[in-house]
Amino acid sequence: MKATNILYWATTGLIGLMMTYSAYAYLTAPAMQQAFHHLGFPDYFRVELAVAKLLGVVLLLAPMAPRLKEWAYAGFAFVFVSAVIAHTASGDPVGVRAAPSVFLVLLVVSYVTYHRRTAQLA
Repeated sequence: MKATNILYWATTGLIGLMMTYSAYAYLTAPAMQQAFHHLGFPDYFRVELAVAKLLGVVLLLAPMAPRLKEWAYAGFAFVFVSAVIAHTASGDPVGVRAAPSVFLVLLVVSYVTYHRRTAQLA
């Protein structure tokens, strides 16, 4: 149980930090605005995605109903998979495409350990 808790909080915390940082950067960094234009996305999508990421972080880290956490996990999975597709389609280097893949793996570990924790607590 202790190892599961540590792994859960480590992976979930990393995802929360990264998503909070990226949401902040989306809203404040001119380079992110240029990156979204490079990918072919309109400017309002950057703002929508930042707000959605912040809401997802709250849902993952705060005590919430399991159904809401499931939606947060699904939303982040869509974000990471879509990021890989967008960066691949725009011809970005492999390193740029690998980052969302790494976070997708962390998300999967967080998801699996979340369910192990809830099963052990029940």
